[in-house]
Amino acid sequence: MKPSEPSSLLPHLPRGAEVLIARLRSLGDIVLETPAIAALHVWRPDLRICMLIEPRFAAALDGNPAVADVLFSVGFASTVAAARRRRFPIVFNQHGGPRSALLTAASGSALRVGWKGFQFSFVYNVQVPDARDFYGTPIVHTVEHRLSQFYWTGLPRGPIPRAQIFPQADAAESVAGLLEQNGIPPGASYAVLQPGARLTTMRWPAAKFAAIARWLRDTRGIASVVNLGGQEEELASEVRNEMRGCALVPAGLGLRELIALVAGAVLFVGNDSGPSHLAAAAGRPSVVIYGSTNPAQWRPWGTEHRVVETGARFRAVRGDKTMEVGGSRSIAAIEVDEVRAACEDLLSASE
Repeated sequence: MKPSEPSSLLPHLPRGAEVLIARLRSLGDIVLETPAIAALHVWRPDLRICMLIEPRFAAALDGNPAVADVLFSVGFASTVAAARRRRFPIVFNQHGGPRSALLTAASGSALRVGWKGFQFSFVYNVQVPDARDFYGTPIVHTVEHRLSQFYWTGLPRGPIPRAQIFPQADAAESVAGLLEQNGIPPGASYAVLQPGARLTTMRWPAAKFAAIARWLRDTRGIASVVNLGGQEEELASEVRNEMRGCALVPAGLGLRELIALVAGAVLFVGNDSGPSHLAAAAGRPSVVIYGSTNPAQWRPWGTEHRVVETGARFRAVRGDKTMEVGGSRSIAAIEVDEVRAACEDLLSASE
């Protein structure tokens, strides 16, 4: 296998070969990795697909039949040693940051796949064109961007699977008990609300989420359960105050429980965030609110959804990144009526 003939690399891997895919973080990014994993597995089920991720996101891959093994990015030296022991013939760096690039370089693999123009791209001896050259357009969905590495190295193009997660039975039982203890009995309809997001420019106001919770309860008989991340203390206080009497705001949900919670919902309403991609991967109807991120790249993949956005304009930086260059309003200016109409439209479509 020659790096100079990239389209021959995956087809010529021997049966049972191990393939390492590095996608260290974050939650949404790992969920959006699953369509590429599934496509590769369907085409060549004999290959052993191994993922290199951070330990805190392991539950996102629990039960995934396409994933043969998971390696964890911990201390640099120990991570490199674990990879080198496996003697992976090929490594795909789907992350692109400096740590993942250095891990790829030190992995000992003969074939190191990454995108042209990314940081430390000199460590890759198989360099994949960015979206503008590969697809002929500068902005594609993140799932399509990820798949370009595999298409470039020989995966036949075809229908792209949806993202997938696999809720575990013990986590589902735990969540069912939590809901019942808080007045949501088995079989009752509930929505998951996600008021948190990575940046303040990506967060719709908590008071407006509370208005959606009251509307769902009063007009649809749907209870609301709010997810809050562990590092959102200031937001948590505001959310609990706004949601008092209209939604359940559980504390300390782990990722396994969050997956089970989202998988049982009749509706997801939230900001662009990791949980929004969990909802899509669970096949849940989703209303996602966008501020400073581009829905063309980050919309739910493979499930019924509605997008509510600010009207911002974006300029392509690279295949997985765009920069906001102007817009008509902030995310806070999005009206409750807009989100309510999207929810109504989606709920009506599923009836």
